[in-house]
Amino acid sequence: MTLYDWPRAAAFGRVIPKNKIYEHAGANTALKDLFVREVDQIVWSHKLAPETVNLAATKQVAEIQVFRIAARTATLDRDVLRAIDKAIPFPLIFEVAHGGRVRLAAAYKRPSEADSARWVVGDYFQGDWLPEGTARAPLPVALNMGALYERLLEPLVAGQTARLVPGMGEALQTPCTNAEAERPVSLEERIAQAEAIKAQTREVERIKARLGREKQFNKRVAINADLRAAKQELERLTAGHAGAAVTRD
Repeated sequence: MTLYDWPRAAAFGRVIPKNKIYEHAGANTALKDLFVREVDQIVWSHKLAPETVNLAATKQVAEIQVFRIAARTATLDRDVLRAIDKAIPFPLIFEVAHGGRVRLAAAYKRPSEADSARWVVGDYFQGDWLPEGTARAPLPVALNMGALYERLLEPLVAGQTARLVPGMGEALQTPCTNAEAERPVSLEERIAQAEAIKAQTREVERIKARLGREKQFNKRVAINADLRAAKQELERLTAGHAGAAVTRD
């Protein structure tokens, strides 16, 4: 996983009071308590925009904001990230810092097709924890702001799948066939595939737990059949995701 050397021209460095997030996100008491327990400070650290990174805006991505969260716990509740996403009308990339380590997190965020003033926020993807002193890489090469947003999200999507499915890291490097290479796969499709793999992985674990609890032989036979079918479906989804991952531009 990579940490990025955000351009100096994009530095913003504004501390955001929690009450501002509460106001814009319509936070209830439970959410406010969550912020108090888990969040020490929120900093709007960088503003990636045409004037700061020299890339043209697109219809869906005019700017990308980078928020750095100093967390009080190693497991930051997704509702905290979602509240900040709800309060800020731009795509966000989070840097979550805790205990001398930092990780990236983000959800795919896009304007609603029904109402361009509203935003649709998907599931969250998180990178691995890395030491604060880890060398940072330049921003990925991109032609415009939309492409930059995709390049920032792609490693998070692929990394989550690699953690969920043993050997997925190697699968992502497997050469694809000519037929696979003919059709580029969009970020939305890759995210949908990753989320399907996550859901199917949970289903496999659920069936395994049922099998472990069941003592009757005939019921164990039936559950084993369900488990084989669930594993086959997971293998199918994994193979499809690996092919999609190696066919991008």
